[in-house]
Amino acid sequence: MSFLSRAASRTARINANAVSLCASRSLKTSSSLQAELQNTTPSKKEPNFKTFSIYRWDPDKPSTKPRLQQYKIDLNTCGPMVLDALIKIKNEQDATLTFRRSCREGICGSCAMNINGINTLACLCKIDRPDTKIYPLPHMYVVKDLVPDLTHFYKQYKSIEPYLKKKNLPKEGERENLQSIADRKKLDGLYECILCACCSTACPSYWWNSDEYLGPAVLLQAYRWMIDSRDDYSNERRETLQNPFSVYRCHTIMNCTNTCPKGLNPGRAIAMIKRDMALD
Repeated sequence: MSFLSRAASRTARINANAVSLCASRSLKTSSSLQAELQNTTPSKKEPNFKTFSIYRWDPDKPSTKPRLQQYKIDLNTCGPMVLDALIKIKNEQDATLTFRRSCREGICGSCAMNINGINTLACLCKIDRPDTKIYPLPHMYVVKDLVPDLTHFYKQYKSIEPYLKKKNLPKEGERENLQSIADRKKLDGLYECILCACCSTACPSYWWNSDEYLGPAVLLQAYRWMIDSRDDYSNERRETLQNPFSVYRCHTIMNCTNTCPKGLNPGRAIAMIKRDMALD
């Protein structure tokens, strides 16, 4: 056998062995992949049920007293927030359940309610494992279920004229109402209020005197406009509050500050109004 023939034969044997080895490895790899896929196939989770007790009242059925109605949902198929649970209940179990909601981001204040005894926003309140009780905001007339009547609250808000007031309007072509960085910083912790009414409805003084006492939410907004350097009516704003009820029904209980879902301090704003009025 010539040298070329022996070389060709040796090459053929090497190629055959390589093909055999590759086929063997391919079979092993395929088997390994199948085994891994079988091992990693997610097993079905056991249901994680939780009971929500929700305040129900229907004005179209005046003979039926308010009640707590129980709903059970699987937390494995629900979002993490109480508002997620309420939406799931309304969509899948009881379309008559009524509540307010909009942004789902803690911005609009629509979904304010009392959850396990605390006024808060349902969209910011995480679901706890213990069973949950949900009521409308306390000491307010109820429209239906978890919807409070905020008519009086917004009437009080309107009374403080919550907008910039100028004695001399700028002429056309003049510069806008500028504000220094320091003056703008004074509004931090005030302008963020979303008027959810969590603080006012947590205040015993507001429960007892809501016909005349403006409450922490509205007073925080009033202070926001009093200290705005661009406003020309700060003195007049204080004068409208110079009566025994509008401000002085606050007894510094501080429920307002403790319950604010935005982390604001209405109690401090009220104290600053009292201080400024005393110094006038």
